[in-house]
Amino acid sequence: MNAIAHAIDRLNDWLGRILAPLIAVMTLVVLYDIALRFFIGRPSDWAFDITKMLFGAHFMLMAAYGLQKRVHVEVDVLKRLLSRKTQAVIEIIGYLIFFVPFIWMLLTFGWGFFSRSFSRGETTYGIIAIPVYPVKAVIVIAAVAILLQAIALVIHAIQQLREEQTS
Repeated sequence: MNAIAHAIDRLNDWLGRILAPLIAVMTLVVLYDIALRFFIGRPSDWAFDITKMLFGAHFMLMAAYGLQKRVHVEVDVLKRLLSRKTQAVIEIIGYLIFFVPFIWMLLTFGWGFFSRSFSRGETTYGIIAIPVYPVKAVIVIAAVAILLQAIALVIHAIQQLREEQTS
């Protein structure tokens, strides 16, 4: 079980490190658009749409990395006062009751959202019709990555419970 959790951790760490530079790409697209506005007096036909899509993809795909690194917002004022065993139990219950069903819904509805977009060949509105379904596929990919990371965190909490029981 521990090997599974570590494999998921490594996967999301790798995914986060690969996707982090996407911010630089977005910055270059925005700078390009700004330069066109400044020098030519009009923006590009595609940069705004691409920037929105890249930002959405970056935000969604980095969520599992953030969860793995525990940089998400957590209200743990009271939780810190509890024993490690109680903290682990609360974490397991919290993930299983609240987090996993929410991510399952995101996965289920996200798949419908993506499949409708793909089947219709949905594109952006404007002069340049950029396909939208790849960005909507990111919802499904991110939900899978987040769900896997939640499973890894539950496994880590179970390991913590086992360690507390043996000591």
